[in-house]
Amino acid sequence: MIVVNEVSKAYGSRTLFDNVSVKFSPGNRYGLTGPNGAGKSTFMKILSGELEPSNRGTITRPQRIGVLKQDQYAYDNERIIDTVMMGNELLWNTFKERDALCELPDLTEEQMNRLGDLESIIADENGYMAEFEAGEILRGIGIPDEQHENLMSSLPIDFKFRVLLAQALFAGPQALFLDEPTNHLDLDSIHWLEDFLQDYDGTLIVISHDRHFLNSVCTHIADIDYDTIIIYPGGYDDMVEHKLQARQTIENENRDKAKKIAQLQEFVSRFAAGQRSSQVQSRRKEIARLAPQELKRSNIQRPYIRFEQEKPMGREILEVEGLSKSFDGKKLFDNLRLDITRGEKIAIIGGNGVGKTTLIRCLIGEIEPDAGKVKWGDNAAWSYYPQDFHSEIKPGSTALEWLNQFMVDEGDNLVRSVLGRMLFSGDEALKATEALSGGETARLLMARMMMLKNPILIFDEPTNHLDLEAVSALGDGLSQFPGTVFVVSHDRDLISDVATRVISFTENGVIDWLDTYPEYLKVHKFKDFARAGKK
Repeated sequence: MIVVNEVSKAYGSRTLFDNVSVKFSPGNRYGLTGPNGAGKSTFMKILSGELEPSNRGTITRPQRIGVLKQDQYAYDNERIIDTVMMGNELLWNTFKERDALCELPDLTEEQMNRLGDLESIIADENGYMAEFEAGEILRGIGIPDEQHENLMSSLPIDFKFRVLLAQALFAGPQALFLDEPTNHLDLDSIHWLEDFLQDYDGTLIVISHDRHFLNSVCTHIADIDYDTIIIYPGGYDDMVEHKLQARQTIENENRDKAKKIAQLQEFVSRFAAGQRSSQVQSRRKEIARLAPQELKRSNIQRPYIRFEQEKPMGREILEVEGLSKSFDGKKLFDNLRLDITRGEKIAIIGGNGVGKTTLIRCLIGEIEPDAGKVKWGDNAAWSYYPQDFHSEIKPGSTALEWLNQFMVDEGDNLVRSVLGRMLFSGDEALKATEALSGGETARLLMARMMMLKNPILIFDEPTNHLDLEAVSALGDGLSQFPGTVFVVSHDRDLISDVATRVISFTENGVIDWLDTYPEYLKVHKFKDFARAGKK
């Protein structure tokens, strides 16, 4: 059980949450939601003890907690099995101190006594079985015995994540805190993680921008809004429905109260100076009783994303013949042939490192293919959203100044209008580019794409830094765009809602599926990671 009692957190004059009191029960899986900047990661760090609240509020947490580390490269120089065992910090530090003492040529009496104390700690922490248990977890997540002694640097990024998850799970934590666990994971790995977490019997608290993941894993949603945290039963979609219904109920009640108050106020105004003083007093008390319930302003903000095309292209958008590309002796795609026509929306899916980004960069001419040709239709013009977008926006200007440079004839009014739709209203438009968060940088790049009005939109992992409202708005914008879309993504809801065609990188080559993603899944199932996730 995790008990939060009257916890507040503020930065300067900005309050993230105030006097929060909630309970997180064992066996339940909670999604922690709220827009970018609402304080989700801050609240999770308070829960884990990494941060202190702003007031004297208290947190009661289990003795053993597991926290998913965010830096997949932090352990590159460590053995894989050691990285897992580091999940029990007390045990790991005890091992290191014991080994250091054992390397000394001679031990003092005090050091001998200390060595005995360390062996007692190791025994209490079941340390003599630690390497066996760590190896068992690693086998369960798909890393065979022969790799356990290798360095973390030898693993691809999605398997590094699995090791960090194993680290969080090591020593049987009673509570598990996961902040954006699906980042950098491919669709197969996300499917495996969902299955794994559904079997976890402790208290899970997870932050994710993946709506499908939250709906699949969570039994409850803890939503940060109205300066507090409210727990709703069910997944993310259930929370949205409950939240909307609750607000609509209060708004309807307030409207009914306002009508009643107006009628009572009219009576009071007419007879306040007359002979009906008792009736007037009665109605004044009724007016006070009917005071409308205060509705705090929600912090949820939804950008308005709409893409237009200034000059539509002809029917033939792109022709690819015999396209091949290899890296370090590994064939990414071979003799690929594509014919793309106007209005198609193509999702490019597959595991990490299989060649999705490379294909995009070959298509737009950033990388030279080994063989084959790429022929775009007449007057082809595209807007490109790269996966690593931080170099796109240079420091030293404001968001308004940066966006203005792409406009020739239009003035500040149009640019400010687009910025406002992307939640850069008022002084937010004057925010320095070097101070932009990941979500703000993503929205600013999309604002540029909206303004350029090119007939082809190309996105490489656009949802990684967006909150759930922005991801939903992007899906709406792409669905309504009349031009052609290429999108590399692991977000199943986005590609299900948007894609009319799927290019899938598989172990047996590239599949060009001329239908929607749900239809693709009926034929091409996920790899069976589900069994690997079970111990």
